[in-house]
Amino acid sequence: QVQLVESGGGLVQAGGSLRLSCAASGRTFSSSVMGWFRQAPGKEREFVAAIRLSTGNTAYADSVKGRRFTISRDNAKNTVYLQMNSLTPEDTAVYYCAAARVVTTTPLGYTYWGQGAQVTVSS
Repeated sequence: QVQLVESGGGLVQAGGSLRLSCAASGRTFSSSVMGWFRQAPGKEREFVAAIRLSTGNTAYADSVKGRRFTISRDNAKNTVYLQMNSLTPEDTAVYYCAAARVVTTTPLGYTYWGQGAQVTVSS
């Protein structure tokens, strides 16, 4: 089992920044990839970014490309981060971190999930 705990969510004005953290514990060696997803009210959970823990290789959704969002990891701390800049109200959602064996953009590919962190961007 892998336990994931997100932190760093909150309320921010449009144009502002937030950094989410995801701390992993348990059988962390069984997961090679960490990803971030988000789910807005009434919408499906969507992929945001993923990172391969061994190489640092990353993947991003088109909606956050251009490095508006940056995923990174600190393997020594078993922690993954999502730096979010230039936030807009459309980024308002519950953000989840998740663990997988391979890089994939579909939620079905992730085995373990955190409880989620609310991010609210006011206009």
